[in-house]
Parts: sequence; structure tokens; C-alpha cells
Amino acid sequence: MSKIVHPYAHRLVMLRDWKSRWFADPKKYRANLEGDVLIREYLEKKLRGMYVSSIEIERNQKTTRFIIKTSRPGLIIGRNGEGATKLKEEILKKMAYLKLPKTEDFKLEIFEITNPEADAAIVAYMVAEGLEKRMPYRRVMKQTIEKVMTANGVQGARIVLGGRLGGAEIARGEELKRGSIPLQTLRADIDFKRERATLSYGVIGIKVWIYRGKIFAEKGNKQVNK
Repeated sequence: MSKIVHPYAHRLVMLRDWKSRWFADPKKYRANLEGDVLIREYLEKKLRGMYVSSIEIERNQKTTRFIIKTSRPGLIIGRNGEGATKLKEEILKKMAYLKLPKTEDFKLEIFEITNPEADAAIVAYMVAEGLEKRMPYRRVMKQTIEKVMTANGVQGARIVLGGRLGGAEIARGEELKRGSIPLQTLRADIDFKRERATLSYGVIGIKVWIYRGKIFAEKGNKQVNK
């Protein structure tokens, strides 16, 4: 029988890095990991609609860094940085509530993604947004995958929907694919994301795969697409 492996976890260390980067005392490891998961879930819910790609957490003895990657940084930063300041205060309150260890310095960094159509998380949210606006699901899939295929560096894309599509009584799945998606190739740069669209008649599950070419290591440990 075939085994389904998460495309991100499958390529950890080779092509991808961990989204939480820190070392901890073995006694505190569980509490820190649980705190990271809960804070990330809290931020994903709070920042929904702001086209966030990923939330990364870095820790050392003196500093804690939260790195938010989004295609629309202005929505988070706000006028004169008011939104970023407020978000920073809310994260600190959440950390205090979860009783996470405090560090001397806390940093919140927001980076812009310049090619959002090649990012699976943003594309999955675009599909969810279209479905929640009651657009026909086939049109949403077709328009989205055409945008993705015109993006720079994209060689293949696949979108899968599952649930009560179109409000039907029986749940089913629908798939649309363009180009190639070599899931077995470890050096293939494949971005993957799951998302949900909440509708009046139920939840529609969304999966997005985006293939951005193969990555080869050159001398000096530099990685390039070829």
C-alpha cells in the first residue's frame, strides 16, 4: 500500500528548515513546543484574511523572534506601525497566559512575499476566499490555477477540494492539475498547504501543491533552481 507523506516534512533539512528554531532544557521542551503550537494557531486565526504564508519562531537565551511572512504587510503593520505594535503586545499577553519563559528582548519581524501566486499557503487562502464569497467552485479552481501557472518559476500546480461541493447532499472530491508535480523527487521544490473554507452548509477542505523546479546544491552549499 502507498504511504502519504507531508511534502514539507518529507524535505526537512534537505530543502526546508524547521518553523520553530531553538534549543531547550529537556524538562522544558514539551512546554515550549506546546506554547509554539498554541501561539501559531492563535496567530493563524487572528491574521486570517491578511494573506499570511508562514509564521516562524526563533529563540535563544536573550531573544525571541517572531517572523511573519505575508504578501500584504501593510494590513498587519498598519498606519505608522500601530498594527505591528498592537500585535506584539497581544503576543506577549498570550505568552504570559501560557506561562512561557520570558526573554530580555522580543522582536516581531514582518517580511513581504514578492511572488504570492507561487506560495501554496496564499493560493489556498485565495481559493477559500472565493468559495466563501459563494463563487462556483469550478470557476474558482480554474481561475486560481491559471494565475499560479503564469507566476514566475512555477512548473506545476494541483488543487484538490473535498466536501459538500456546490451544497450537494453527499460530500465528494474535485481535482484540477496543470504541469508536473513530482512528489517522489526529494530535490523537487514543492510547496504544500491545507486550508478550510467555512460555508453555511459545511466545511470545504482545500489542498494545494505548487512545484517550483528542482534544487541542486552547488559548491559553497548554495542552492539554485535549474
